[in-house]
Amino acid sequence: MQLKTELLQLKGVGDKIQERLTSAGLNTVEDLIDYYPKRYDDYSVITPIKNIDIGKVSLKVKLSQIGSRRTRRGLSLTEAVAEDDTGKVKIVWFNQPYRAKSINPSKQYLLSGEYAFQSGRLQIVNPNIELDEEVDHVQTGRIVPIYTERGQLNSVILRKLVKQIQPLMQSLPETLPRWLIDKYNLISYGAACANIHLPQSIELLEQARKRLGFEELFVLMMASSQIHIQSLRAKALPVAFSQDVATEFVKNLPFKMTDAQRKCVWQIYKDIDSDEPMNRLIEGDVGSGKTVVAAMASLMVAHAGLQVALLAPTELLARQHADTLAKLLAHSPLKNKIGLLTGSLKSAPKKLILDKLKNNHLSIVVGTHALLQESVDWHKLGMIIVDEQHRFGVGQRQKLVLKAGHMPHVLCLTATPIPRSLALTVYGDLDIGILDQVPSQKAGVDTEIVSPNSFAQMFKIIEAELKAGRQAYVVCPLISESEALQATSAEKLYAELSARELKNWKVGLLHGRLKADQKDEVMQKFIKHQLDVIVSTTVIEVGVDVANATVMAIYSADRFGLAQLHQLRGRVGRAEHRGKCFLVMSDSSAPSRRILAISQTNDGFKLAEMDLKLRGPGAIYGTRQHGVLDLRIAELTDTKLIAECRAAVKDFAQNNENLLKYPQIAAKVAKASKLTYLN
Repeated sequence: MQLKTELLQLKGVGDKIQERLTSAGLNTVEDLIDYYPKRYDDYSVITPIKNIDIGKVSLKVKLSQIGSRRTRRGLSLTEAVAEDDTGKVKIVWFNQPYRAKSINPSKQYLLSGEYAFQSGRLQIVNPNIELDEEVDHVQTGRIVPIYTERGQLNSVILRKLVKQIQPLMQSLPETLPRWLIDKYNLISYGAACANIHLPQSIELLEQARKRLGFEELFVLMMASSQIHIQSLRAKALPVAFSQDVATEFVKNLPFKMTDAQRKCVWQIYKDIDSDEPMNRLIEGDVGSGKTVVAAMASLMVAHAGLQVALLAPTELLARQHADTLAKLLAHSPLKNKIGLLTGSLKSAPKKLILDKLKNNHLSIVVGTHALLQESVDWHKLGMIIVDEQHRFGVGQRQKLVLKAGHMPHVLCLTATPIPRSLALTVYGDLDIGILDQVPSQKAGVDTEIVSPNSFAQMFKIIEAELKAGRQAYVVCPLISESEALQATSAEKLYAELSARELKNWKVGLLHGRLKADQKDEVMQKFIKHQLDVIVSTTVIEVGVDVANATVMAIYSADRFGLAQLHQLRGRVGRAEHRGKCFLVMSDSSAPSRRILAISQTNDGFKLAEMDLKLRGPGAIYGTRQHGVLDLRIAELTDTKLIAECRAAVKDFAQNNENLLKYPQIAAKVAKASKLTYLN
């Protein structure tokens, strides 16, 4: 048997099982090895029946009084009595009629399942059983792996298949240097794979987690390190600092900059005054003033005769950035040298922008992916600014670099605070600046949890804000109704509110299925206060800035992550009027820890740490769905493992190791390197 052996060749895999495996993306033995369990049930301790307690139990018993019948609802019910030397217990299987014929009352079985109070009595429901005389048990009497079950592919099938390939897993070749394994006290790759699937003990399971988690983090950090080294080899165009330019800009601002903003701007100015390309991430909480920092950086680059590209994830945000930069730079020589390039731009105005860009009549161009098109010809590109939640891969950056003829300075902005452990792991190739102060002119926001039974009071407050001349957002997780997800939809709520609670106000609808010009039309009406309320999906999550909006109601708030809720509520309370955010629950159940946390603090950094612990890294950036941060074993809360991996990467370099000597790791590093983490 080899890694590329098709699963169809394994015992028990017929056409139906193969179809289930294929639908889950499992075609070869290698695919199966890579399909890690999501959790484990510990049935390794055999308990006498007289000592069993509520919860998971594992017994060694004989089964008698076996029979099947149909319930009034048409379900198949198979019942039996399990017995050992110390007592008896009732067993029930639902929709497993074959059990009655397959059980031999004279044989002894290992039985593992949940002992619980059901149908008015204590019993064990739907346990797994295996003959005690069998040598290798995979369903009972051990630590049992539970896999993600897709369609009709269940853990029972997967465990039987994994058992067949266990000898191959144990003999898998090593992927990391031997000296590194010894130094960091890791078990072999083969032993780790075997014990992540069928652990022989809790201790070996933890060792397997450490070994595979170490490798995941090591790959990410090696990729990060290589990107950093490559970027330092390239040459950028240095930008000399002009105190007069900076002073004039600050003097004309209608507000006072925070110390954090000044510090981040100075870090950028020092970075770009060199032929080593800047690669900096500015992370700041909601409303911390990242655009001002970007404007000051752009101004200095443009003063040096170079151009700036500002990439935004949506046309809505690109247009808003262009408007904001125009206001901030209105007193500078750049006031008429800012352009906007988006996919929906008509051919004539697009050609005008491209001509101005080529002939150096534009210093700053804000745009979406349209900036990456072949037709865009820069005169002299000096800096790229990448806005929130935009995946800017190596291939895309290379398009701009090739046109520039040199490596531009790169500045990334994110409004999602990043936990330190995540930053060290995923953004190791970036220098990080932090905006941890909110400008004094922003009033902030209060957050309140609302039960579905308390709508009336919430709408009284919303209407009071509207009567005072303010505006409101109502946010939903879905665009339209879904049978699969029991959550409020924007379309349905828009219709209901327009006819009832908000019938006296002008209400608009905004969601991702609208065309770009339709979205822009709705937003422009809201900005001009031609609409009082927008019912929206999370399309307004990042960057949308309407100073007059002071109240937000987030429906089905328990469907959102902490970071996302924090981003959403950051759309209100952005000026002198304090904002109000209502978190409307899906039902009347007690609020979760997440919801309680966000109602008690406005500190985005604290919330990001909590979100990482509760939901993992994918919750913070949505990185899982983008395929960037594929951590299935490692925990980014494991600071000790992260520290060891960082040290191992340094050791690898100091030992002058050649990555190509370790082809499996090299392939993973190459894949990770193609997905740069420039958010």
